[in-house]
Amino acid sequence: ICSPQNYPLYIRSVPTENELKFHYTVHTSLDVVDEKISAMGKALVDQRELYLGLLYPTEDYKVYGYVTNSKVKFVMVVDSSNTALRDNEIRSMFRKLHNSYTDIMCNPFYNPGDRIHSRAFDNMVNSMMMQVC
Repeated sequence: ICSPQNYPLYIRSVPTENELKFHYTVHTSLDVVDEKISAMGKALVDQRELYLGLLYPTEDYKVYGYVTNSKVKFVMVVDSSNTALRDNEIRSMFRKLHNSYTDIMCNPFYNPGDRIHSRAFDNMVNSMMMQVC
């Protein structure tokens, strides 16, 4: 999850051996997210669906994107060999992630723009990742 200014609010990766590689992949994909947002222009404001779809595939991974109305960006990197994940499963995972993010934002003790440190959010993300693996 990245802020509108593209700094990370929450990053989780499994396995953790190549964590730096995933960080790089996420940050390079933010340029593609910004391009898609600017290409949509006014249509994004009128559009209810905020799912950007497949941003780009690499040899080993597929990178998907989602952007909220407040321009917070969600990026998900999935192993290319996982053929069980279809577009509608990715879309529902982003919706679930967005709903949990909204719950975090509703917490009066959370300052918008701070990194996300929530056990409930961690548990939700971990359960989503275990379903995929």
